[in-house]
Amino acid sequence: MGFFSKFFSKKDQNQPTTEKRTVLNMKVGDIITYELQDFEVVGKITLRDGSYEWYDYQLLGEEKTLWLSVEMDDELELAMYEKVKFQVSEPYPKKLTYDNKTYYLEEEGVARVIGEGRSSNVHGMETHYADYEDDSEENFLGLESWDTEIEVSTGFAIEPYELKIIAGSI
Repeated sequence: MGFFSKFFSKKDQNQPTTEKRTVLNMKVGDIITYELQDFEVVGKITLRDGSYEWYDYQLLGEEKTLWLSVEMDDELELAMYEKVKFQVSEPYPKKLTYDNKTYYLEEEGVARVIGEGRSSNVHGMETHYADYEDDSEENFLGLESWDTEIEVSTGFAIEPYELKIIAGSI
């Protein structure tokens, strides 16, 4: 290897490579393109209920903030959520009506939380969550308790091909 080859070699063996991003390994700082809009991943919440784990990514766009829910059940399940103003109290009811749709309780539990980025304020907390579906099984309501507040979000299923992920870091 000659003197100049150190400066002009195509690959630097010491240079770290960027890990290919998927919905299961996204990081704060990554960019997501969804419906022709770019969103920055500004927060990530890892939720654990027993041995089951799933992720919620906070996506900041120019006009709105969305939440991408990612879970690997029998197959990969993705849903896009947006926070709404809707009053709910505990104990969570078996059904809820919001925006002229009736939603039925599908799942409820308590999850431990790991928060990163803008979601680091919930790190170490527990949340009482509930997932609801309408009759079509295409529209969702998600509830999460944070101290005395219950956040409500509406959502719908999406497919992985609807997202383009650009790594924002290594």
